[in-house]
Amino acid sequence: MNRKSGRATISDVAKAAQTGKTSVSRYLNGEFDALSDNLRQRITAAIEQLEYRPSQMARGLKRGRTRLIGLIIADITNPYSLEILSGIEAACRASGFTLLMCNTNNELDQERHYLDLLSSYQVEAILVNAVGMREEVLNRLQQSLLPMVLIDRKIADFPCDVVGLDNKTAASAATQHLLDQGYRAILFISEPLGTVNTRHERLRAFETSMVHRADAIAERVEVALNQPDELQRLLADFHQRYQHIPCAVIAVNGALTLQVARAMRRLNLRWGEDIGLLGFDELEWAELAGPGITTLKQPTFRMGYAALQQALRRIEGDDAPPEEQIWPGELIIRGSTRSRTEGN
Repeated sequence: MNRKSGRATISDVAKAAQTGKTSVSRYLNGEFDALSDNLRQRITAAIEQLEYRPSQMARGLKRGRTRLIGLIIADITNPYSLEILSGIEAACRASGFTLLMCNTNNELDQERHYLDLLSSYQVEAILVNAVGMREEVLNRLQQSLLPMVLIDRKIADFPCDVVGLDNKTAASAATQHLLDQGYRAILFISEPLGTVNTRHERLRAFETSMVHRADAIAERVEVALNQPDELQRLLADFHQRYQHIPCAVIAVNGALTLQVARAMRRLNLRWGEDIGLLGFDELEWAELAGPGITTLKQPTFRMGYAALQQALRRIEGDDAPPEEQIWPGELIIRGSTRSRTEGN
């Protein structure tokens, strides 16, 4: 059969099978009992001949389903985000859903834009790794009744399913490890706290662990990732003041850990020798960097997978109260936090 170039339509299939579009639609929807054996064979042959591929979006809309999941992520360049994304994608494939991913690049104005965009695609649920959503955006979400799961960050006064790390236990374990290794001056470095609950929770756990140690000094600073010179200055000042005692740094996430490691290199500070270094998030290069960098590993892939599964439960009608799933971290000890106790 000669046909105009381009993608075959349901009308083309109906014409080739010498039937109507209604019969083809019934065939595509699996309603074979309504069709004779001969008609089914003709439709099958026409679909194969024309290489017809039905529009899943159009079919889904007719049934009130798109099988689309929206993801708004704060920073796609962050290794943490990539692992979360991998877990979500795997869960989508296993469940027959397609993921639409939007990267806000940590810009608040982009969150509303992408929420509106995903709504226009009629996604069935939204997963959000939020920066700090504004009240107007939250109101729109509440009114839409669209299932939503927050990843890594909670939003004050906004009841919602959340999947994230057990920050209190993780930060306490990281701090206690440094204290057990003999470090007596510890600097907690974070990006600006803002409204990001994970940064606040890790800081509080650090301060709580340090407050009971009269023999140890706790300091904290906030610095943006795009301020490498300021970070270098802060590290140089910290080391100069406490170089006479074992001192160490905790970096609150993977991206910041990389910046701290670079600043130490520029300052000719050797982690594990001149200064201790512990970073949140396991990074591929952490074990290759000199003696290796101690990290607090998050089960990011599993967390992303769990977030999608929770969204699917809501799509299927689960109306239980919002659930917070917190996952344990794992301390991966390497040479950057070698023991500084007496005799080592």
